[in-house]
Amino acid sequence: MNLCDISFVKRLMARYQTGTKKSFGQNFLINKEIPEAIAEASYSYHLTRATKKSLAVEIGPGIGCLTYELAGVYDKVIAIEIDKALLPILDETLSEFDNVEVINNDFLKMDLEEFFGRYAEEYNISVCANLPYYITTPIIMALLEKARGYLTSITVMVQKEVADRLCATTKKGDYGAITASIAYYGEAKRLFDVSPDNFLPAPKVTSSVVRIELYDKPKYSVKSEEMLFKAIQGAFSQRRKTLLNSLSSYFGNISKDKLLDVIVSLGFSESIRGEKLDIEDFCRLADKLGEIK
Repeated sequence: MNLCDISFVKRLMARYQTGTKKSFGQNFLINKEIPEAIAEASYSYHLTRATKKSLAVEIGPGIGCLTYELAGVYDKVIAIEIDKALLPILDETLSEFDNVEVINNDFLKMDLEEFFGRYAEEYNISVCANLPYYITTPIIMALLEKARGYLTSITVMVQKEVADRLCATTKKGDYGAITASIAYYGEAKRLFDVSPDNFLPAPKVTSSVVRIELYDKPKYSVKSEEMLFKAIQGAFSQRRKTLLNSLSSYFGNISKDKLLDVIVSLGFSESIRGEKLDIEDFCRLADKLGEIK
């Protein structure tokens, strides 16, 4: 069964009297090589960390073209689909597999710690997904903040400009809050780009596949993760301003003089901007901010 054959996809959608929904950001892949490559990118990294059986959690399976490839390599696949209309289609397209479970739910409303914790003892867990562009950042941050202790990697296809931010380095214009946040948990690597003609309907932008390889143990030391992410958010809350002015706007309860003392004590210039700080700098900044009375 070729779930990426454009004529098959159109017939399938017509038979079930449904179609892609803009409200769910749905774009279905119509080139089989792409889901094959994404599944391989996810599973090949899993093999380097495997100590238990393998589980892939997919967010937004659509009609199941990526799910199909994941089911061929992983011991178990759990696909979480928000669109009820796609459930009978998935029953048909994935009928040959007994290792796939489809859950009808809104991923962002799930108790992720409870969900992933349920499977952690038996499986090494990876997340693999073709993410809707409009909720890419909330999903990635939810995974990092609530489920990173259960995951080996997150392999996602996202809008190319989002991939630029995920994989940016300091001193680059794309570097932002999500870049620094990911760097605390792991390393983001751009694997390959995917042109619009690989989708139905074709989006107006190029996509990229990114794999976030999560650290087994924390690599950076910080006294308070909560303060770390406040420091990161504060630093980028007003990107065109200096770190001092941006933090001053974000931390309204801390005087500008005290914030200046913190910045200078860390060896930074008064005029430095947030995008010049790497994750180690942010950890140091967070520890100093936490000392302010």
